[in-house]
Amino acid sequence: MFTGLIEGEGRIISLLPEKGGLIIEVQTSFMLEDTKIGDSIAVNGVCLTAIEVKPKTFKAHISPETLNRTTFKYKKQGDWVNLERALKVGDRLGGHLVSGHIDGIGKVLNINPLGDFYQILIEIPEALAVYLVEKGSIAVDGISLTINKVKENSFELMIIPHTYQVTTLKYLKPGDLVNIEIDMIAKMVHKWLSPYLNQQEKKSQLSLEFLKQHGFL
Repeated sequence: MFTGLIEGEGRIISLLPEKGGLIIEVQTSFMLEDTKIGDSIAVNGVCLTAIEVKPKTFKAHISPETLNRTTFKYKKQGDWVNLERALKVGDRLGGHLVSGHIDGIGKVLNINPLGDFYQILIEIPEALAVYLVEKGSIAVDGISLTINKVKENSFELMIIPHTYQVTTLKYLKPGDLVNIEIDMIAKMVHKWLSPYLNQQEKKSQLSLEFLKQHGFL
């Protein structure tokens, strides 16, 4: 489990084919003295398991499933990535709960500088758009962010200067692809409510009283 608060940036040293997948090696911007083989590290929001750890580099397997679902299939040596090690019990939860399991790939449509801030518009697959909620949480390349506005199958972010400077957001340009993880709470609530939402005749019955009667409140 992760928080979406990026610990530091990393740079891809190598991506070597491995039985349909890859072995990735990443150089980190921070020391890995308390990280060991078997630990989880989120790389651009993707939960990977360390199979080799050195003071400032680690290696991990990328499975065929992960390749199919994430932007790793487009990455190359020298690319920058966001890094976050797994949450420890007792740590502050400053972002939101992030699993490291990517739901889909988004496309950057526009980046608009507003003084020291940046307004970013990202398009996502239509199947994921149902989970978008204004002021809700979303993870973009592993970064915990707040949705500013929702526009059909796209959403707008307002990036503060600190987040822009300490993450790979500063390298993004229109047309770039990013890993998207939907807020797990939004997915769960939608799954629980979908039997009612999918029945047209019951849409008008969806109220606070209805939610209380069915155990949602």
